[in-house]
Amino acid sequence: MRKFLAIALLALSSGIFANAQTPNDKPRLVVGIIVDQMRQEYLYRFADRYTEGGFKRMMKEGFMMTNGHYNYAPTVTGPGHTSVYTGTTPATHGIISNSWYDRKLNKYIYCAEDSTVTNVGGTPENGNISPRNLLTTTVTDELRFSTGKRSKVVGIAIKDRGASLPAGHTGDAYWYDDINGEFMTSTYYYGTLPDWVVAFNAKKVPDSYLSKTWETLFPLDTYVNSIADNNDFEGIFVGKETPTFPYNLDSLKAANGGYGLIASTPYGNSLTLDFALAAIEGEKLGQRDVTDFLAVSFSSPDYIGHRFGPASVEVEDNYLRLDREFERLFKYLDQAYGEGQYLVFLSADHAVADVANYMVSENVPAGNLNTNYIFGQLSGYCNAKYGQGDWILKYTGDQVFLNRALADEKNVDFVSLQRDLANHMLRFNGIKEVYTAEDMRTQQFPYGRAHLLQMGYNHKASGDLLLVFEPAWMVGGARGTTHGSPYNYDTNVPIVFFGWGVKSGSSSRKASITDIAPTVSALLKIKYPNAADGEPIFEIVDSK
Repeated sequence: MRKFLAIALLALSSGIFANAQTPNDKPRLVVGIIVDQMRQEYLYRFADRYTEGGFKRMMKEGFMMTNGHYNYAPTVTGPGHTSVYTGTTPATHGIISNSWYDRKLNKYIYCAEDSTVTNVGGTPENGNISPRNLLTTTVTDELRFSTGKRSKVVGIAIKDRGASLPAGHTGDAYWYDDINGEFMTSTYYYGTLPDWVVAFNAKKVPDSYLSKTWETLFPLDTYVNSIADNNDFEGIFVGKETPTFPYNLDSLKAANGGYGLIASTPYGNSLTLDFALAAIEGEKLGQRDVTDFLAVSFSSPDYIGHRFGPASVEVEDNYLRLDREFERLFKYLDQAYGEGQYLVFLSADHAVADVANYMVSENVPAGNLNTNYIFGQLSGYCNAKYGQGDWILKYTGDQVFLNRALADEKNVDFVSLQRDLANHMLRFNGIKEVYTAEDMRTQQFPYGRAHLLQMGYNHKASGDLLLVFEPAWMVGGARGTTHGSPYNYDTNVPIVFFGWGVKSGSSSRKASITDIAPTVSALLKIKYPNAADGEPIFEIVDSK
């Protein structure tokens, strides 16, 4: 009785949301969840210790496409978030990587950078952020347009690109400042921070989390789905000699990024959810006669996964803890809106490769490429065959940018140069295929890895040579892992819908993440994002 009374008083004191008007035949709130670096298999591999109210609830009560994939490469964060919310691929929406080389400006462009805006809250170093590099609308934009911009959209993440790109051109976005530990925005969105953000920052929540010790949720020896805690394949925090539990965050903080350390722990997920719930209350989301949208990205799994790899105890513990954060979220939404009055979708911006050296230790063909050696050799080859010069401008995102001006100066046919260097690069161990920009522009690849590359190829911005490594090969060092390839270990991610209008079930039919935005649009009866080429998931839409 006392517990029930406390919940009732909390609902009344918060104003959530007994007297809110329900939109006509639509959910009060859509919650889009992106988990940064999540494999589909994590829903099963750790399931024996998931709660009934987190991932299991989504799978039991919602509808899951078990064979969901990215339909392009590179599979990295900026394009991933953007493709989910636009319903199209980098070839169209223009966010071709996290950063890329701009030939005209002769510099790297960050996917969410905007030199015309400055920080609001936080620090100037993290304030030049907006969605201006995004060339299309998002489902969040189209929701706002459909209601005369009465619907509210709020994007939240530790990573700025995980907040600003899903929020679209017309929503609000907040991200974490790793210098002073505040959530912040930019002048693209506001002139000053809203009062609720100021109040949240005043609580110094990151300080509380960073005073903790990250220990395993269960006894260490029960983590049987992972390899031994102490091994030679995982990255090590500065100040520790081994990649092992426990992690005393207070003692590690100064040498490991200060406030940024929280992103490399499960407490980054807790902090993100704390702020997301504050946003629901501060913006009064779902309390009016229109549908609102909360786009929240959990960035910490990516930081943890890069450092420790998918076979680690750290990744397993992170997902067990994230499951409990989802249980906290769903309980809150049930209380705030009532079951069935909100719509949730879950996906990921990419999955992840196994640590290459771990694969080698298990006799699986794998390896790490030494790109400094490869491009040193390639430059020497060009100088010997075509004359001295800076033939290789940049290598980034598994793409090579060649010097077109130099080719013109030396009367070298640029298409022939591309093909020659593509063939030459196949001599190096670990490189499986090399496609040229000319291939991408003049041929149609309907399937396979070349198709995925073509869907990620932007005629104005992409490089001249596109590399595909052998399976399980990557650019990296002895420890840790990465992602970005067209292989299924990087493309296979969850696609789960749960809540309003969604009947329970699952399908093994192959689905693309570009189907998510059209599905949301169909459920909300709004226009698709203006360049979407994905299709509504009929198993979800037609079951309503």
